[in-house]
Amino acid sequence: MTKVTFDLKNIFLMFFFVLVSSSVAAEEILLDEVVASVNDEVVMRSELEERALEVIARLQASNTKAPPESEILSQVLDRLIIERIQLLKAKKAGIRYSDEEVNNAISATAMRQGKTMQELLDDGEKGGISPSVFRQKVREQLLIGRVQEGNLNKRVTISEQAIDNFLNTEAGRSWATPDVNLGHIMLAVSANSSKEKIAKVQELILDIYFQIKNNQDFKALAIAKSNGREAKKGGDMGWKKTTQLPKIFINALEEISPGQITEPIKSDAGFHILKLYERRGGISENLVEQHNVQHILLTPNEVRDNQETQKAIEAIRTEILGGKKFSESAKLYSDDIGTSLSGGSLGWSVPGQFQPKFEEMMSAVSIGDVSEPFETTYGWHILQVSERRKQDFSNEVMRSQARNTLKQKRFKEELEIWLKEIRDEAYIDIKL
Repeated sequence: MTKVTFDLKNIFLMFFFVLVSSSVAAEEILLDEVVASVNDEVVMRSELEERALEVIARLQASNTKAPPESEILSQVLDRLIIERIQLLKAKKAGIRYSDEEVNNAISATAMRQGKTMQELLDDGEKGGISPSVFRQKVREQLLIGRVQEGNLNKRVTISEQAIDNFLNTEAGRSWATPDVNLGHIMLAVSANSSKEKIAKVQELILDIYFQIKNNQDFKALAIAKSNGREAKKGGDMGWKKTTQLPKIFINALEEISPGQITEPIKSDAGFHILKLYERRGGISENLVEQHNVQHILLTPNEVRDNQETQKAIEAIRTEILGGKKFSESAKLYSDDIGTSLSGGSLGWSVPGQFQPKFEEMMSAVSIGDVSEPFETTYGWHILQVSERRKQDFSNEVMRSQARNTLKQKRFKEELEIWLKEIRDEAYIDIKL
């Protein structure tokens, strides 16, 4: 096979010339060859060149100096090899995505960018990517994402002790508490002042408090009366983490809602009135809805691909709608070993415990009904909610969300390790 010299700059110039010189008729001679063998698959030179051109184009568009040509080639080829290994794993596991699922993924991406699916496809076409190639790239990314989650979810476990350790760190405490947007009025008086002076200042702060209660403008009173550092700004303290505030302020703020003011607060520095403009983030104490839920899970495997798995779960749902007990079907069919013996019971849910699609379906289905089949990274599910209740599970919600935060961090760490492992296990023959 003829070897050709691989010069990225020349390729890019040739590629650009072909695009802009449509009036010039020229006969193209396409040379292609295998640049790497990956198990039973190959990576072609044309793939390597195409991906390398994409990298160069992105670097030029961002005015970033390109690394040496050899470095670009090495990185691009390694990326193609890793992708090919993961796609082979998806093929072996029988994972597939239908055209409808691919279109749904493109539509969701377009929506996040404030575009329609067609507009996103048009943007790709302007960049030289045809709709069919665009869809194929999306399909491959979906397959790779599914393979990564399927392999890493069982490797990433977060212990209760790890959650405790995280919540006891400064970062954990800050993460778990809300941000508050505050206004502040302060009348200064030293703790060593006479009782008479303290009483006089207390009368003044009470007068300001009742003026605000009678709809006087908080900011105008702050400018006119406050001794605080923020007085000239109408007492505006801006957004603060509650962990940054004195304990007496935190306690007072817990008693009010956005738009309200605290009663006067006494500190060693004087008397204070806080106005809570907004609160965001953190874990607040409130009632959350719980669902007593059971499910049936079917996962694609070597003998049942994704579409066949979907059909199988639909058939099970039809049986249940025809009178068969959900719990009996779960014991007979479910691939979730941890719940199948108990009739698919997951018990009472806690917000953030399940994947978003699962929680969405769990919240939408009526009590006693069987949900439509839906897909998560674990496979295809149907579920049934037998009861709902309101419970104050602030601590459980906080721990569940902390678990997810830690799991995402661990997932990224484990992903790098797993990618190296599957590369080391694969047969790779680089021919460049």
